[in-house]
Amino acid sequence: MIVADVTGSIKRFRRTPWRFQATFSTPLRKLGDFSSTILSSLGDVREGILVIDSVVFEPRHLIDLLQRNGLAGEVARDRSITAVGPRELGELLEAALGDWVDFALVPSPKPFVLYADHDEFTTFFANTKSNLNGVVQPLAARGFREVVGFAREF
Repeated sequence: MIVADVTGSIKRFRRTPWRFQATFSTPLRKLGDFSSTILSSLGDVREGILVIDSVVFEPRHLIDLLQRNGLAGEVARDRSITAVGPRELGELLEAALGDWVDFALVPSPKPFVLYADHDEFTTFFANTKSNLNGVVQPLAARGFREVVGFAREF
């Protein structure tokens, strides 16, 4: 894992136009299954960059994860954490979803990106309907609840 500060990255993320989106309730009691379903929809994911938008309460899961990986530092706005490989990315996504933080996650390759907030909503953005369906259908098939009619606007 790599931690860096990238000033303005959330601002750029918010300005990026996306043609399609879908939002799911973040299931706090099933974060491992939720995260693994998201990652499995990515296929051969190489890495992912998680960028913090805001921190509501102390992000204990993220802090613990960083410390276990020999990294120190504050978790704050515009701080990015790069995870390499599916295992690291799964740990990072699960930790962030379990904390009271708002963040964006950009995987590579990038069929979609996601934005999760401390209100327990995870929104997936894509430029094609098929890329969006690539994550929405597996999540729905596993019983995760889509928030129909919700449109995230920045």
